[in-house]
Amino acid sequence: MKDGLVIVDKPGGMTSHDVVARLRRLAGTRRVGHAGTLDPMATGVLVIGVEKATRLLGHLALTRKEYEATIRLGQSTITDDAEGEVTASVPAGAVTREAIDAGIVPLTGDIMQVPSKVSAIKVNGVRSYARVRGGEDFELPARPVTVSAFAVRDVRHDGGDVVDVDVTVECSSGTYIRALARDLGAGLGVGGHLTALRRTRVGPYGADIARTLEQLTEAFAVLPIAEAAAAAFPRWDVDDRQARLLGNGVRLDAPPSLGAGPTAVFGPEGEFLALVEGREGQARILANLG
Repeated sequence: MKDGLVIVDKPGGMTSHDVVARLRRLAGTRRVGHAGTLDPMATGVLVIGVEKATRLLGHLALTRKEYEATIRLGQSTITDDAEGEVTASVPAGAVTREAIDAGIVPLTGDIMQVPSKVSAIKVNGVRSYARVRGGEDFELPARPVTVSAFAVRDVRHDGGDVVDVDVTVECSSGTYIRALARDLGAGLGVGGHLTALRRTRVGPYGADIARTLEQLTEAFAVLPIAEAAAAAFPRWDVDDRQARLLGNGVRLDAPPSLGAGPTAVFGPEGEFLALVEGREGQARILANLG
């Protein structure tokens, strides 16, 4: 089995761990891991590493994420999404598109966001969702996140008490889309929750290259580790001598262009050798892949 990444189009109803377990069987190896989770309800791009590519996962700059989502105004739930019980209902049929657009403005840009309580965030060493299930009353502190785009694609009034809003969101890691749904509904005075969520991009990897589990079952293939690294990191090409030194764990003198973040090093034949970062004039090895 070649080393590389698999960009999976995760189906709804499965956890990210479920997807990893499926790929371990398909790849015939235990060395499989994922870079960032998706809630069971969510679908879309999930980045999976196989064999040596698992060493890349902790270094991938997957801070930019894009989603397509549907927000239902008029109902609040305990989980801020459709998987939780409805805790409050307020008729939202009179909410206008103009009001929705205005409500999105304070939720865009660099904001302080209170995460959903039913989340994996730890509070004094205990997962937040476990505290909710235990009946505890607590508050999570707000955290800085960046919502670079929050755009309405469609607003659907069905004549009843709820309004469904289709949106596209571009944001930083750590942003809870269901918290955006909750806060939009709260700002409009009617409550809100997420009814659908699809991740369309993580870092440089988009849904256009993602493959379903059915497709992978029919023909399992990985994005070769060299291609994955070239797409995700700045590139540094070295000569034979430098490649040998690097393979022996020797720190090379860093070129002026080498920054503090991870850089992919390629040998003279185009082979992917290592991830390095610049530190005090030298190339510090983060992961040796040669």
